[in-house]
Parts: sequence; C-alpha cells; structure tokens
Amino acid sequence: MGIIRFTPYGWRGRYDEDFTEDSVIRITTALGKVWAERTPGSSVLIGYDGRYSSESFALLAGKVLAESGLRAIVSTDICPLPALAWSAAHTEACAGALMVSASEESSEYGGLIVRGTDGGPISESFARRVERLVGTEAVYPESEISRADFVAPYLKDLCDFVDLDKISNAHLRLVVDPMYGAASGYLFRALEAIGCSVTQLHAGPQDDFGGLHPQPVEPWADECEQVVQCQKADVGLLLSGDGNRAAIVDERGRLVTPHNMIPVVLAHLVRDCGEKGRVVTTLASSMRTERLAHLLGLSTTAVPVGFSRIYGEILQKDVLMAAEEYGGICLPKHLYERDGLLVCLLVLEVLATAGCPLSQVVADITREIGPMDYIRRDIRLDAGEAQSLENVLPGLNPSQIAGRRPTSVNHADGLRLQFSDGSWCMLRPSRSGNVARVYAEAPNSSERDELLTALCELARDPQMWRNCVAQ
Repeated sequence: MGIIRFTPYGWRGRYDEDFTEDSVIRITTALGKVWAERTPGSSVLIGYDGRYSSESFALLAGKVLAESGLRAIVSTDICPLPALAWSAAHTEACAGALMVSASEESSEYGGLIVRGTDGGPISESFARRVERLVGTEAVYPESEISRADFVAPYLKDLCDFVDLDKISNAHLRLVVDPMYGAASGYLFRALEAIGCSVTQLHAGPQDDFGGLHPQPVEPWADECEQVVQCQKADVGLLLSGDGNRAAIVDERGRLVTPHNMIPVVLAHLVRDCGEKGRVVTTLASSMRTERLAHLLGLSTTAVPVGFSRIYGEILQKDVLMAAEEYGGICLPKHLYERDGLLVCLLVLEVLATAGCPLSQVVADITREIGPMDYIRRDIRLDAGEAQSLENVLPGLNPSQIAGRRPTSVNHADGLRLQFSDGSWCMLRPSRSGNVARVYAEAPNSSERDELLTALCELARDPQMWRNCVAQ
C-alpha cells in the first residue's frame, strides 16, 4: 500500500497507479472517523463527475462513510462541485461533502475533494488529522446509503441570483462548453429553458474526455473559440472539470483572460447591481482587479496563493467578491466556494445590461483602469534545486531587478517585488512538484518580459541569491 498525502486540496492519483478502490476506502475510512468524531450521526454528501467509474467510486465512498455511523447521501447524477458545496451548506446537520473528481486533470486521473459544513474548504489541521488516520488495510463496506438530487435546488437558487428575464430578452446566441466535466448539460438546459439560442460542446459524461483536458484555457478552449466565430455567437462559456471555474470567449472568438474577466464581473456587481464590500485577491493576481476596486471605492486584501487562504478572509463576512489568479470567483453572498456556473450567468447579465459586444465591455474597463500585461512561467527544477530555492526565498531582498528598484518587497508567498508604476513580479515554489512559478505584470509586454526574464535568472542562479541576501 502506498503512502497517501492528504491536503486541504484533497488527493488525486492515476487510475493505473494510485487511484484504486483500496485507496479510496482507506482515505474515506479516515475521513469518516474524523467526521464521526466531530459530528456523530450527521449527514455527508457525495458527488461525482463523469470520469471513469466516478459513480462507482462515489457509491463505494458513501458505503465506507456510512460504516462510521454517518448518513451518506450520494448524488443521483454527475454533480458540479459548486452544487455539492451549496447542498452541504443548505443541509441540516451536515458534516461536509466529498466530491469524486480530479478537477482539471486529464482523464487518466481520479481524485477526492472535501468540503466543510459551510461548503468551503477544509482546514490544514483537518487534512492532517485525516492523513494521520489513513490505515494500511482496506476493509470493504456493506452499509446502506441513500441518493438525492443535489443539482435541482442549487440551480433554482442560482437562477434567483440573476435576472433571467433580462438575459432572455437580450436574445443572445451562446456556445456552452462544459469540457466533458461535472457541469455537463446543466447550464445548457437552464439557458435553453429561458429561450436562449444555445449550442453545447463536449457534453459528458465521457470516460476519456475525448482527449480533452477539462481546463478552460488554450489550447483546450480552441474548439469553443472556433464555434463562436463560425456561428457568430455573442459569447462562449467554458467550465472547468468540476465546474468551479469559468472562462469566456468574446464575439470575435478570442478567449478573455481571467485578468480581464474578473474586473468585468466586479464592475457589474457594483455599478449595475449596487453591491458593496471588500475584494479579496491573491498576491499572484493581476493589479487590474485592485485598481478597479479602488476606483469603485472598495477596499482590497491580497493573500498568498490558494483558496484556503482566501476562505480565511471570507469568514470575516465583509467580502463582496474573492478571486484567484486563475479565474476562480467566489461570491460569499451565494456560496463560500468558487462557482463557474454563476460566473457564466453574471457575464450574460453583463451583456444583457450593456447592450454591446463583450469585447467592447472589456475595452471600456481597460481604458478606465489602464493597460497591464500579465504573464506566468513555470520553471522545472530538480528536487535539490527546488528545496534550496524554497529555503533561501524568505531571505532574498534584491535592491533592483531588470534595472528597476522595487518600492516594496513581500515574502508572504515566496518573493514579490512591487514597483512605483504598478508593475510587479513574483517568484514562488509550487506546492505540486519541483516547479518554481514566476509571474510578472507591467504596462506593456516589453517591460513585463524584462521583469520575467530577470526573475527567471534569479530562480536558477545561486550566485545571484548570495548577492540578494540581507541587502
């Protein structure tokens, strides 16, 4: 039996290596013990995506959890993670939820994602407790479970959050691409029901995803972009494998970056919907969101990368919107979890309200907050290099980078340098392997690339580390 590392982000493995019935039993046995210790006899909800045997694994996990004296309820069909999280938050005496999904990983992977009683992520201490209790033997369960539809009540609440009549009356032509993920069919049917002209691509479940990776980024968004162009659609809507992240394609067939999509949603919430509150982003997020928030009179907070860090801010109850650098958006008023389906509906409400093409909406906001060019590059390191870099980063304090002097140096999440014109660059070790992530943003691509190149050189050169320590 292999060693299992369980984190607040869950656990995943390849079907041909780690993700087996035995592993799922071992983990859910430990999870059941923790939940039963904290809230004996409570309900736990189990959802799943359309991957290979996900439903079978979900039923197995439910039986294991029932062995701990919990009331295990398994979804009747594939279920987006936001729907499962929403159901946990709205189910009385619910200990939490378990999703059988590897999120945006390719079809060769399976995974387990855990959510707490409020639909938000579990804590580091909870994950460590589960990991410590994972045994070496798998005991096959015989307990009974029940099943329920988690999606229908969630969709009703979701549709109440936006003005469906306004969206319907806009007569938009739409392309929806759930990327064979857990959201397959749901957004399509909801929009078709209100009279929208909708084309759906890559609807699951399909075991191998047709070779597609369920990530709403290029090149996996290429077909959606092409169909939007060919059909002269107003917008394309893509959803990640578990449904918690969305991406949008404008009427020209161009993918809108998360750094432009997030301000579009924020401006709509404040100016069109009259919402107020604090905006939370990560230290690796574009400055565009922070700039717009300040123009709108909103306070902002930037936290280290990871939704669990964002969740800590959400619990303070004053957050209007929280957004990750990858485009995950959480509206705590709706749910303490990112929700790609809600983002799609809000974008449609933006278009219905604006009465102009999406590209024009993005261009107007860009003019207002000023141009910024964002990039991220991953550097692969061997294990020794990765550990050395992680050890030295807290002590690095470069007096200049790419010939520019930083106005501030932040070590909260690796090394982040801020400059007087709003430009910044950042170097941080990845939590998922021997990789260093390098970010840069500047008013133009030339300055951006200078910062990126200089920080990549710093990541690779121990001699430069010595020159940057304690300056």
